[in-house]
Amino acid sequence: MPVLVKRSVTLSGHNTSLALEPEFWAVLDAMSKVEALSLARLIRRIDEGRGERPLASACRVAALGFASRADIAAP
Repeated sequence: MPVLVKRSVTLSGHNTSLALEPEFWAVLDAMSKVEALSLARLIRRIDEGRGERPLASACRVAALGFASRADIAAP
């Protein structure tokens, strides 16, 4: 069973925790560096565009999209 890592973030003025697998956190950290955003700002951006999808799911989808684009761009 995968271990989830919880991190606290503030979204719309409310503190919340987000639990993801370490592999997803690693991709989100890389994504924030490439996009020159803090991790908190990146998660807020994902939150703003997620619609009805749960935040954890939206973060996983964003991480997968970033990773797949990085794989395509790699030689």
